[in-house]
Amino acid sequence: MSDKQLISVLIADDDPGMRLILRKKIQATDGFYVAGEATTGDEAMALYDKLNPQVVFLDVDMPGKTGTECAHLIQDQNPACILIFATGHEEYMGEAFEVYAFDYLVKPFKLDRLEQTLQRIDDRLNRAPAHSLPAPAPVETRTSAGRLMLKHKDGVTFINLEDILLVQREDRATVIYTVNDGRYVLSESLSETEARLDPEVFFRCHKSYIINLKHIRNITPYGRWTYVVQLNGTTHDALITHDKYEELERRFS
Repeated sequence: MSDKQLISVLIADDDPGMRLILRKKIQATDGFYVAGEATTGDEAMALYDKLNPQVVFLDVDMPGKTGTECAHLIQDQNPACILIFATGHEEYMGEAFEVYAFDYLVKPFKLDRLEQTLQRIDDRLNRAPAHSLPAPAPVETRTSAGRLMLKHKDGVTFINLEDILLVQREDRATVIYTVNDGRYVLSESLSETEARLDPEVFFRCHKSYIINLKHIRNITPYGRWTYVVQLNGTTHDALITHDKYEELERRFS
């Protein structure tokens, strides 16, 4: 019997027939369950906030918020959430991949195409154990002499810039991960944090991630135009877009 955690899925589509198809296939796939279903974009976001699913299937054209609007909101909360667009509008594919969708299924699609997507999701999410820590209070930052000063309600903490592995957007905040499982929630934007870091060492690989180039372990495919960056010293990873991947190749050539 497998001891891996079930993967939670939210389906957002105003077409009851499509929701039925997705629900039946997902529920019939080992390792997955449907946590909730929404018929509008606003309902999808309310359920996302309540359920915090790992995977969201989105139609592009829904009443209220569109699928891409929902995707932007979800990414700002959790860039690791896997977004799948299932829609009859092929012309929105470019817009969908701007929010780093894992896949884009054009209706009507074959069930084996959906099965392949679910298998890739399973491979992705069960490659490494989940790791999370409670969020401390947000802090303010200052940088000097290769160190970052974090001001918070309990005083001041100093961290070495070289110890920073990853900076990412998470729960609408900016979070720094360091060696030895350090985690710091900042009150500033990702761009403001990026401005404090050495661009020769830290690389903005995605709108939601900054990585330390000295700690890259490997890069593997994620979606059609996106890759996953695994880093030494942490179970957290980052996404890198195709354009940024090519830029990284040029830097290392």
